[in-house]
Amino acid sequence: MLYHAYELQRSWLSSASTWASIGAEMLSNPALPFGYMGMGPVAASALDVFAHATATYGKPAWGIEEVEVDGKHHAVEEATVLNKPFGDLKRFRRDDLPEDAPRLLVVAPMSGHYATLLRGTVERMLQEYTVYVTDWADARNVPLHEGHFDLDDYMDYVIEFLEHIGPGAHTMAVCQPSVPVFAATAIMNRDNHPCTPKTLTMMGGPIDTRCSPTSVNDLAMERPIEWFRQNVIATVPMQYRGSGRRVYPGFMQLAGFMSMNLGNHMMSHYEMFKHLTVGDEASAQATKDFYDEYRSVCDMTAEFYLQTVQEVFQDHAIPNGTFMHRGKRIDLGDITQTALLAIEGERDDISGLGQTKAALDLTPNLKDAKKRYYMAEGAGHYGIFNGSRWRDKIAPVVEEFIAAHG
Repeated sequence: MLYHAYELQRSWLSSASTWASIGAEMLSNPALPFGYMGMGPVAASALDVFAHATATYGKPAWGIEEVEVDGKHHAVEEATVLNKPFGDLKRFRRDDLPEDAPRLLVVAPMSGHYATLLRGTVERMLQEYTVYVTDWADARNVPLHEGHFDLDDYMDYVIEFLEHIGPGAHTMAVCQPSVPVFAATAIMNRDNHPCTPKTLTMMGGPIDTRCSPTSVNDLAMERPIEWFRQNVIATVPMQYRGSGRRVYPGFMQLAGFMSMNLGNHMMSHYEMFKHLTVGDEASAQATKDFYDEYRSVCDMTAEFYLQTVQEVFQDHAIPNGTFMHRGKRIDLGDITQTALLAIEGERDDISGLGQTKAALDLTPNLKDAKKRYYMAEGAGHYGIFNGSRWRDKIAPVVEEFIAAHG
């Protein structure tokens, strides 16, 4: 019923959004008198904001066609190099990059948003690297016959992607995947796998959520796992390819994120309204672009979501040494080859300070020379992998670390 209620509401709002968009265009049309008198411009701006806030958003395109390096623009080639039911492996490469350029696997979070949320991350790293990205699928579009997908499968996917890329690659895990990629790295080190990554950069990841717990961590701890199973898990409706699959819907995740900073989101839309009323289309469009991406959400399989809540946030399996893969306990002490970089944002309200840094203390057999910690001053959660602070301050730290251990 949860999913059906959402679909009904989405249908109503979609119609309202369309009519609001039409009204905004009419009121701002220079060929009509409404745009020049009375409340016409103000009403047009208000309708435009409402239309944008209630529109339906699908999966965004990556849209990375070129990258700027030293003032010159270089064409970028995008390709899907490996296709799997629950996620593809994308490759981005600028046209004149040397064949021996370092290769970087960016593991995107499977946390309700599409991998395109890391567009800025990929664009920046494309300057010097061939970049591979995990492009996770929307679970509601994966047919039931493809089976299930949980944390074990996530780790298997990461290992398979690294095998496809080949020996000598580097990895970057942004937020949620820090845990399974950290574990997969331990597995590959233990097995002396030829494709073991040379470096692993973990950014804002919940390695040990007991450190500086945030509201996200508190919510996961307040209720037993059965509460989550009964209240936030839904069945995909008939109109989708994954009909019948049990999922944690993306709209639930988005509602949670929006409610965490509702005041800020309301102010952002109010600022958009003011920009539109004074004709500042560029500033208004920047806000629209952000929310086009932010409100594009996808579903997660129920088994992956519930296992993540229990293992990562409730049982603290990684720091407690009880994290498992295919029935075998993962020993982080097996990491002896892969250099580790932990990056945190000073103002991160999703993964608090110390949660990612904990990974460095959990690898006793890795030499200190292969460990580094960086705290980005003034950065929030999204600021550590997007925006000017990422491009100018954090990315150079990653590049320097990779070069030192490449």
